[in-house]
This record gives sequence, structure tokens and C-alpha cells, in this order.
Amino acid sequence: MATSKSSVTKKINPTSDLSTCITANRRTNIQRMQNVLLIWLDNNIDDDNADYNNTIKQLKRVVNDVNTYTDGEECIEFIQTITNNKVRMIISGSLGQHIVPHVHKMSQVDTIFIFCNNQEWYKQWAKEWPKIRGVFTDTTSICEALKQASQQCEQNAISISFMASLSNKKLNQLDPSFMYTQILKEILLTIDFEDKHFEEFITYCRDAFVENEYDLQNIEKLERDYHDRTPVWWYTYQCFLYSMLNSALRQMDVGMIIRMGFFIKDLHRDIQRLHSEQFDGHQLGKPFTVYRGQCLSKEDFTEMTKTKGGLLSFNNFLSTSKNRDVSLFFAPQAATNSDLVGILFVMSINPMDSTTPFASVSDVSYFHTEDEVLFSMHTIFRVGDIKPMDGNNHLYNVHLTLTNDNEQNLRTLTNSIRQEIFSDSKGWCGLGLLLIKMSQFDKAEEVYEVLLHEATNESDKANIYDQLGSIKYSQRKYQKALSSYEKALAIRQQSLLPNHPDMAKSYYNIGNVHFNMGGYTKALSSLEKALVIRQQSLPPNHPDLAKSYHTIGNMYGDMGDYPKALSSHEKALVTKQQSLSSNHPDLDDSCINIGLVHYNMGDYPKAISYYEKALAIRQQSLPFNHSDLALSYKNIGLVCNTMGDYLKALSFQEKALAINQLSLPSNHPDFGDSYNNIGLVYYYMGDYKKALSSHEKALATRQQSLSSNHPDLALSYNNIGLVYTCIGDYSKALSSLEKALEIQQQSLPSNHPDLSASHNNIGLVYYCMDDYTKALSSHEKALAIKQQSLPSTHPDLALSYNNIGLVYNCIGDYSKALSFQEKALAIIQQSLPSNHPTLGASYNSIGLVYKNMGNYSKAHSLYERAEQIAQQSLPTNHPDLKMYRQNLEDMKKKL
Repeated sequence: MATSKSSVTKKINPTSDLSTCITANRRTNIQRMQNVLLIWLDNNIDDDNADYNNTIKQLKRVVNDVNTYTDGEECIEFIQTITNNKVRMIISGSLGQHIVPHVHKMSQVDTIFIFCNNQEWYKQWAKEWPKIRGVFTDTTSICEALKQASQQCEQNAISISFMASLSNKKLNQLDPSFMYTQILKEILLTIDFEDKHFEEFITYCRDAFVENEYDLQNIEKLERDYHDRTPVWWYTYQCFLYSMLNSALRQMDVGMIIRMGFFIKDLHRDIQRLHSEQFDGHQLGKPFTVYRGQCLSKEDFTEMTKTKGGLLSFNNFLSTSKNRDVSLFFAPQAATNSDLVGILFVMSINPMDSTTPFASVSDVSYFHTEDEVLFSMHTIFRVGDIKPMDGNNHLYNVHLTLTNDNEQNLRTLTNSIRQEIFSDSKGWCGLGLLLIKMSQFDKAEEVYEVLLHEATNESDKANIYDQLGSIKYSQRKYQKALSSYEKALAIRQQSLLPNHPDMAKSYYNIGNVHFNMGGYTKALSSLEKALVIRQQSLPPNHPDLAKSYHTIGNMYGDMGDYPKALSSHEKALVTKQQSLSSNHPDLDDSCINIGLVHYNMGDYPKAISYYEKALAIRQQSLPFNHSDLALSYKNIGLVCNTMGDYLKALSFQEKALAINQLSLPSNHPDFGDSYNNIGLVYYYMGDYKKALSSHEKALATRQQSLSSNHPDLALSYNNIGLVYTCIGDYSKALSSLEKALEIQQQSLPSNHPDLSASHNNIGLVYYCMDDYTKALSSHEKALAIKQQSLPSTHPDLALSYNNIGLVYNCIGDYSKALSFQEKALAIIQQSLPSNHPTLGASYNSIGLVYKNMGNYSKAHSLYERAEQIAQQSLPTNHPDLKMYRQNLEDMKKKL
């Protein structure tokens, strides 16, 4: 059988400089290198002791990340910070009986070893704690036990994707991370890696393992002998490569995956070569069985049981064995760890049913005794029977059948994204596009900066400036985005005809940035230039036309022209549906925008319907921490808040904030949106202290990232003003609201709904200050603007009618007060749920008028309705509920 050597090639033609392309801390956190870390807790640890230092060296031969503690409380605090790794603990006998009860229940802690001088003294006690894997008196034996436990941990840590829902519609769908890592692998296979990439990886590893003499020796060996051994041999060799690669793939650490791209490519090609040698024509149709033993968390096991009949994918390189007993060795750990379930995967393999290569590697592996069959990344199986092994509810046989029959919707979506990325770009350019799609903006920027430096063709430079602009746009760094887009336009103006589609792309990009900066006049000018060119030069179902309709629709929406906004967004959706798969991520934008227009027009059922369509698409096609998922949660939360379902609204807004905290820098404008939305919920719940805190966080974030006259700043000032109004600090309220109005008058059309909101809120402050003339003037201005831009049944009109009615009530014009209040009530009854807090407020306002007119019976009846609705929809300590009850009690005394 022929043997291939590892295939890093020498090339002179330009390619990305990985040391520049993938910048990182040279002293990276060692936890990224391995799925396990070790904690040694002993109050006698002495850094100056030679025996201690020798023990550390021996431990680091097994686990790279060794952490020592002499204080138990500090040790527990450290464990609580661990999120992505499993913890092995070595605890001295003297501390064990005190610490083990505290750490044994922690999910991060996987295995405990007791290290002492008197083995017999602690053996009986240790039996009470299943995670304790032995009591040891010497370093050699504890290192051997640690080695076995670490191999088990690496075996358990492999990335698996499966479907968690019982819905038949979604039964076959894999985790979206499968789709992106599959395409990432395909891109890495198109890149011609050079010797310098290997050398940069070696340099990176030397810095990372600088304190580990054992691994430094392995790095020297890797550097010296890499080309003399096969990639399979290196993968199975006992060094850092195996754990580093599996950890990177499990955590989707894109930077590390790219660093190891040369090895992923070499390893895949080596398996592919072996596969073609071993499964030639006469052997191709012979099925066989392989096994894999490992443990799953109880949560993952439950998800897998729901997947029966569906698909499961292993996203790492997958090691299996033809020897059942070898594989079974890795499953029984579950018997000693109640957090785990032991699994023996029984895998039926028909070589004709896979597009992912696999091969027997016994003859080329570092180990020759395990009868190993190694699969490349992303092997897909169909899940069959799941049965307990010999009646043991901690050990299960799980039958899998190799398949390439992945679910049609996912295949269609993956092909769409693959075509979108690969149609014009392969290699490093394709990688940059995928990184943008995955929201890995910093890494994408590094790729494109290198490509720009190496570009010689002006057309290529313009395209690269476009991508750099899109990165800055996605990061909300609009001035930098505008600069890149204008550079692209300048290049194209010198070399292209005025109606060339690429000219439209530049005008569109520039207009889109101006729109997001609040410069609507400049935005509309550029966007209309782009639309005209696209209508002349592109087919009617082209995605770029949809982009133009989409953005123009957004701008009309922000300008308060909702009919034009709805028309543009509906054109965008129809255009996209003609050219994209039904669950393509680009469809969700149109659904969201149509939902937003319906929301602004007061049609909340239609709004939430479109928002939920968008969320469903995103959940199928995006990683769980993608910022677009956060946007969907925000939108649904806003509608829930408007409909009076405050707990549900708060839940959605907090989900959005949690995603942002995982994926965005702390000063990103999206945090401003999240804090603002959470503040609104607390405001309507009557928790003004939390509301004010959230709105002040929103303002601080927006001040860091937006221009001084941006409408979102006005929104923050407005909301802060409302809270101050409710807590009775009218001076601060008026100051904030007037700042908001000033910004809006500079940046928005005179009939924009946000201007009406500011006039309305200023009117409320004057009303609370008993300045009824100014209050009435402000509320009438608000009403006039709303009547220009909103449908006649919009709830915001009811708000203005209600507030004008309140003012007339206070100045004693009860006839006019009742007229306005009843108009408000009629709109609320048509447009909001029957238990909405606003309906209660309306009944209370009309009750006030009847009370002042001396009709106490009518007032009492209205106060009762207000209290009944508030009891259904508001927290028990809400100030409005207390007010309604007090009004009701006052009426009872008068009857």
C-alpha cells in the first residue's frame, strides 16, 4: 500500500500571510488547547520545592493546563468560572473531606483524585463519592490514572449535532453549526497552504506551550519530522495535535481552526487516499460494523433520544474501532458520574452510502492494536434503536446507520450558502466571506487586509474595499464603512460605465450607510441611483433588486411613511422568494421589516406573525449566538410589551441581551437597543428604578457609538424623561425630553411619529406640573403629527385622545374630556387585547371625569373595570393598580 507524506507545498504566488491574517495573543489561554484542565489543591504546595516542581512537570506531560491552589475557597471560585472545559482535581487527603462535598456536585468537575501519604486511611471514605477515581500515594500512579481519565474526556468532548424537537417537519435537521463548519472545511480544502503557514503554527505552539517541556519536545519533533510521517500518524500520536484540533472544532474556535487549516486539509486528504485504496470496486459494496464508546451529558442523551429516526452528525474527525471491547472501555465512566450516560455507538457502515471518506488506519496509526477506523469531519448517521445495555440505565447501545441522506431543506440551504460564497470566491476570499456570514468580523477583516495588500487588479481592490466596508457596517462603525465604500466607488467610476451593476452596488452601499447614520436625504439620493441602475441592468428576480427595495423600505419606515415602506418591503420579499430557498437567512430580513411596519401601524397580530416567521428561519440557519437571533428576540419582545405581556417581553429581551454579550464588543450599539427595550418593560411594570438604570446604560452606549444628532439618542432621552416624570422629578424630566425633541427636529421629517411622542411626553410633564395650557398645546401638536402618519385605529392616537381628555378634565371642561376619552376607548377596544393595561387606564380616565361630574355610580363601575384588568395584566405592586384600588375605595365611600 502506498504511503503519502504530509503535503504542505511551497508556492511563490500571493496568498494570505497567516501571521497577519490570524492575529492573536501570543500567550493565548491554554484552556483553548485541550478539553480538560487539572486543579491540584494542597495547602502544602511550595513553588520552591524541587519535588513539587518535578511533579508539575510530570502532570504537564498529561494535561497542559495545571492550576495549583492552597486555599479551598479560592479554588471553588476558580471552578465556577470554567465554562468550556472539564475539570480534573487532585486534592490532598487533609483537605479532601472538607472540599469534596462542595465540588462533587459541580458539573464542571468530572474526576477527583486523592493524593495522600496514608492510602488506607482515605479509601473507605472515598467510596462515598462516585467522582473520586482513586486514592494515590505516588506521582507515577496518579499520572497514569490521570492519563486514562484525560483520554476519556477527549473521547467525550467530540462535537455532535442532533435535532432536539419531536416535530416531524424538523426531525432530520442538523444543528446550524454543522452547515457552517462543513463549508469552512470545504474552503480550507481549496487553500494552497505554504511552508510558512506550518512554520507560523509551530511558532504559535512554542509560545503557547512555553512552560511545558514535554510539549516543547513534541513541537521540535513535529517541526523536524512532519513531512516524514503521514497526517494520520500525527493525529493518533500522543501529543497536543489531537486535543488541540478537537477542542477547536468543538468550540468552533475559528481562529484556531484556520491556524490548523493545513493539518485539517492534510488529514482529510490522507483519509481520502486510504479510502480510495481500501474501498476499490470489488470491496465497495461490503457493509461492516464499527463501534465508538463515550459518555454524553444527561441533557444531550435526552436530546438524542428525541432524534430517533432523524440524523446525527459528528463534526470532528471521528475515531471508531472494529473491536467492540476496545470501544466499550470508554463508556462505563458513567457508572461513577451521575451527570453522564455511557454510550456504545454501534455503527452500520455501507461504503456506498457516504460522501465523507473513512479508512482503516491500523497499519498507519501510532497505535496498531485498536483496529481503528477513522472518519473525516462531518460524518452523518441516521439514529436507530436506543436500548439500555443489560438493563443498566447508565449504559446504552445506540444503533447508527451511515447515510448521506441529509434533510432536503438543510441541503438546499447549505447549497445556497455554498453557491453564494463559492460562486465568485474560493480560497482566502471565500474564507473571508464565510467569516462575515458567521459574524467573525475581526478575523474577516484580517483576511481582507492581507488580500488588499497583495491585490494588483483595480477591480479586485474595489471588491475588497466593499468587503471591508461591509465588515465595518456590520460593526456599526459607519464612518469607516463609508470611507471604504467611497474608495470602491472612486475606483469603479474610473473604469466602468455609469449603468454597470457594480456602480449600483457602490451607490447602494453608500446610501445604506447614510441611512443608518440618519442622513436620509443623502441616503435616498444614493439608494435611488442604485435602484434605477439595477432595474435597467438586472433581471426582475435578482437578489440585488431585493436589497434595494429592502433598504428603501427601511428608510421610508424610519421617515414614518408606512404605506411606501410596506410596498417596498413586500416587493423585496417577492423578489427574494423567486431566487432563494424557503428558509434562506436573507428572507428573514424582509419578514422582520414587514412585521415592523405592521407594528408601527398598530396591527400587532400581523407584526408578531412576521417576526415569528423570521425567528423560525434564523433558528434553522444561524449559530445559536448569532446577533440576528438577538434581533428577532428583541422584536418579539417589543410586540409582547406593547400587548401588555410584560414577563414574556422581558424574557425575550434578556435572551437578546445574553446573545449580544456573547458575540459583540461592550460598546456596540445593539447593547443600546437591548438596554432600551429592557428599560421599557420595567417602565410598564412600574419598576422605575430598574427602568432608569437600563435607559441610562442605553444612553451611555449610544453616546459612545452614534453621532450626536442620531435619532436613537433622542429615544434614550425620551425614555429617561418618561421615567423621571413617573417618579415626580419634573425638572429632570423636562430637560431630557427637550433634548430629545431638539435632536429629532434636526434629524427627522416634521411629521415623524417620534416627534409626536416627544410632544406627548412634554405634555405629560406640564400636566403633572399643573400647567394645563402648555400641556394641551403639546398634546395637540402630538395628535396633529399622528393624524398625518398613522391609521385612524392606531393605539398611539388613543394615547393622544386620552391625554387631551385628561387636560380638559382638569380644567373642568367635562364634555370635551368625555368626548376625547371615549374616542380613545373605542380605538383601544378595536386594536388591543381585552386585558391590556391601556384599556384599564382608559376606563380609569373616564371614571375620573364622571367622578368630577358627580356621577359616582358610573365612576365606581369604571374604576372596577380598571382594577379587574390591572389585576390580570400588572404586577401586584404596580403603582397603577394601587391607584385604581384607591380610586375604587374613594368611590365606595361616596356611594
